[in-house]
Amino acid sequence: MPSSAPLAGQNQFAPPNSKKSSPWRVIFRIIRWSTYASVLITLVLVLHKVPPPLVETSPQAAARVEEKFEAVEKAVASGQAATLRLDETELNSYLSAHLDLAGNGTPNPAPTGGAQGTPNAATPSPQEVEQMRSNVRDVKVQLIEDRVKAYVVFDVHGKDMTLQLEGRLGTQNGYLKFEPVSGQIGSLPIPQSSLESAVQRLMDSPENREKLKLPSGIADLRIQNGEIVASYK
Repeated sequence: MPSSAPLAGQNQFAPPNSKKSSPWRVIFRIIRWSTYASVLITLVLVLHKVPPPLVETSPQAAARVEEKFEAVEKAVASGQAATLRLDETELNSYLSAHLDLAGNGTPNPAPTGGAQGTPNAATPSPQEVEQMRSNVRDVKVQLIEDRVKAYVVFDVHGKDMTLQLEGRLGTQNGYLKFEPVSGQIGSLPIPQSSLESAVQRLMDSPENREKLKLPSGIADLRIQNGEIVASYK
């Protein structure tokens, strides 16, 4: 009769063919594939081009802006205070007529120079700022109550991407101030902390600081009731 006693050296308490690490392998696989899925979803959202907002433009509105600028200049030159008001149609018409956008579909060449090799710099170099500006293909602006919402299409290695920023305009010590409320790249929302940090770095960089300096005649700049209101001394 065969003996049922365990063989020498065999652990009689361990179940046969047990794999103690199996649960950890399953957890690791779940985490790994969840990471892959998150990266894929993020990439799809970033590359998804959001359609532009519906804004009106017209040559007549652009001409009105020119007339308003001339009236303000005459008032300031004569020592009088003046206020400039632009609605959404006038602002977009003026931008459409004066912005030099890269709309020919040909990617701009990459900037040359030593700054190109420093991607981890705290602030963008002048060459990088100029490259981003030259790659802008479309700009549309919405004026919503006391906020401004900008829609920008820019080229990245031949691929159009969209950026949306919403916030409040103001002035501080003679410089333009922008307080971001929300933003997204493609369809991917930008975390508020990251958005505020990025905007602050851009506004504090020496290259952009001077560009944000307001003309000496402007005392205040804000969005009010869906209009840009600039007060001149």
